[in-house]
Amino acid sequence: MASGAERAGTSGTNVIAFPRSAASQVAFERQELQRILDLYGRMVAAGQWRDYAMNFEKDAASFSAFRRASERPQARIEKRPSLRNRQGMWTLFGEAGQILRRGHDLGGVLFPLERRLLKVVEG
Repeated sequence: MASGAERAGTSGTNVIAFPRSAASQVAFERQELQRILDLYGRMVAAGQWRDYAMNFEKDAASFSAFRRASERPQARIEKRPSLRNRQGMWTLFGEAGQILRRGHDLGGVLFPLERRLLKVVEG
C-alpha cells in the first residue's frame, strides 16, 4: 500500500533553499531598535511625529520619522556598519537630507532629537 505522501504525488519533491542574499542585509539589534522606538513614542506623545518607516538594505538600515505620512521624513536615523571604523556607523539626517550628527554611539547621535523634548522647569 502506498503512503499518504506517495498518493498525493509529492514523492521525489525537490527542496529549494532560501536565497542567501536575504541574510546579508543590515538590521537593527533589539536594544538599538528599542532605543529608537522609545524616542519615537515620546515624540508622538509630544505631537511632533505621527508615522515612521524602516528600510533594511544590503549595506544600511534606516528609520525615518514623519510629521505626516505624505511628507518627507523629518528625521532619518541610519546604521551603516561599513563606516564603523571611520566616522561611526550611526548618522542622523535632517528633513532636507543634511547630516545633523554622526558617531559611534547611538545615544550621542539621537541627542539632538531628545533635546527637543527637554522642557525648562522654573523652581
